[in-house]
Amino acid sequence: MSDRLPRREFLRTAALASAAAVLAGTFAREATAAAAAAASPWDEVPAILARIVPPAFPDRVFDITAYGAVGNGSTDCTAAFRDAVAACNAAGGGRVLVPAGTFRTGKIHLLSNVELHVQGTIRFRTDPGSYLPPVFTRWEGIECYNYSPFIYANGKTNIALTGTGTIDGNAPAGDWSSWGGGGADRDRLRDWGAGDHPVEQRVFGAGTKLRPNMIGLYNCTNVLVENLSLRNPAMWTLHPVYCTNVTVRNVTFYSTNSQGDGCNPDSCTDVYIHGCRFNTNDDCIPVKSGRDRDGRRVNRPSQNIVVRDCRFSGRWGGITVGSEMSGGVRKVFAEDCACNAADFPGRYPVKYALYVKTSFNRGGFVEDIHLRRFTGRNLERDAVYITMNYETSGSIPPTVRNFTIDAMTINGGRAAYNIDGRSARHIQNVTISNSTFTAMTNSSNIANYVDNLQLINVFHNGRDISNTSPPTGTRYEAENAAISQGVVENNHAGHSGTGFVNGDNVAGSHVEWTVTGTAGPATLRIRYANGTTTGRPATVAVNGATVVAAQPFGGTGAWTTWVTATVPITLDAGANTVRITANTANGNPNLDYIEVQQ
Repeated sequence: MSDRLPRREFLRTAALASAAAVLAGTFAREATAAAAAAASPWDEVPAILARIVPPAFPDRVFDITAYGAVGNGSTDCTAAFRDAVAACNAAGGGRVLVPAGTFRTGKIHLLSNVELHVQGTIRFRTDPGSYLPPVFTRWEGIECYNYSPFIYANGKTNIALTGTGTIDGNAPAGDWSSWGGGGADRDRLRDWGAGDHPVEQRVFGAGTKLRPNMIGLYNCTNVLVENLSLRNPAMWTLHPVYCTNVTVRNVTFYSTNSQGDGCNPDSCTDVYIHGCRFNTNDDCIPVKSGRDRDGRRVNRPSQNIVVRDCRFSGRWGGITVGSEMSGGVRKVFAEDCACNAADFPGRYPVKYALYVKTSFNRGGFVEDIHLRRFTGRNLERDAVYITMNYETSGSIPPTVRNFTIDAMTINGGRAAYNIDGRSARHIQNVTISNSTFTAMTNSSNIANYVDNLQLINVFHNGRDISNTSPPTGTRYEAENAAISQGVVENNHAGHSGTGFVNGDNVAGSHVEWTVTGTAGPATLRIRYANGTTTGRPATVAVNGATVVAAQPFGGTGAWTTWVTATVPITLDAGANTVRITANTANGNPNLDYIEVQQ
């Protein structure tokens, strides 16, 4: 008997096999798409932070006073700084110590394996000649040779600025302010950049008026700036350019001059900024990557930047991208930051919590920008402003896409969002979720030429403006949870189930749910109302471990306005406990329910 199948049976079997292969491919694609949809962009953050490791230094100390420095505020210590840095580097590295006192100096150039540790005050000279000869810089996104930044390094490895002291640019005491934005020198530099003029011939210095940055670090690897007070720059305060592995933590920024930005990562990779305070005369953290043709020539993006636990009181944006972004910006993550906090008001109120400024002159791209758990009050303008019209000329459109803003609570401002694309190139994929905007002066928001704008559980002046329903999860009503120092009530409309929990106005009151889950990450959504303008921060804990130490729970506009905060958590298999505990004497907000999605 032949082993071959009859022709009809063969064709039938082949058809079934082909259909099975198609179905298998379809299922595989659907599973891949579902997995991608379920993944959070924040899942990348642990891997980014694992790569960012601050440098360590040998236990050797080089006190600048041993090299002739005198901390009387008048003696010039430029040579002492130079000699101490050189000796530290020649010995294989260590700490250059600036002890108590005020040390007046011109430029300081750092070398590899040197930690400049400031206990007293470094105060910089105001004469421009102290910052010559010109060095390689990038001035507002265009490469050139200009006055040296007050503190400068180029091509160095393992450098740090640390200590509890002050680095004072002293710029208001000099003529820097009168130079303004650079005037004719700025115009000449822009012309040179547009015309591909050789960089080595773009030389500025004596007699020119391009203000230097206070701290400029170029092509450096393994950088730490920690604990210091940075004050009074002539222009941008801290400007890392072409750097990798940068940590900026617990630093206070203060500026009064125009162009007084805080920390400007510029074409940098793997940057962690956390615990910092910005009281600036311009943007707080503007992420940059070069201007126009010169930025596209260099073509180095800024990417993998994480910002946490910062306070913003700058004159323009809190988190800003651009306007110099022609080399591209991708993967910026910012969380748990406050704008215009009551206990950190600053000289100027932040205009925008997120400010993305691009134009058809710039080209480049801005993509994958993610904010969550921002709070703020009294913004001068919009909570979220993304524009392609920062300049209206040009014919090289940027790509601007992939934004998520979650759990933002803003009380006071112009509007929740202004997303401003152009007909020739739309802004794509903007999601705002679980956010509350109260006391906004505009009754509506702006979205011009935006593809895929999703508003999920978003409230504007007490009105639900959502256009997409949140994903479903398992709901656990507060009235069925364990309650400590609180009661179940139902006298405010809009609650779910049979009521909500009104906790006592005491610190330590809490509500605890028992939830069932599988081992792994989950999303916790907390529905609450807070009819006061006073925040009611609370600790969110899972299985006894703190997940968020101070979840804001800001005002929602009314006790009948219910909003949702979102918190990423990790569950064990089986039963888990979720507890929300009031941190202050104001107690918890009214708690309606939690939802757990896996």
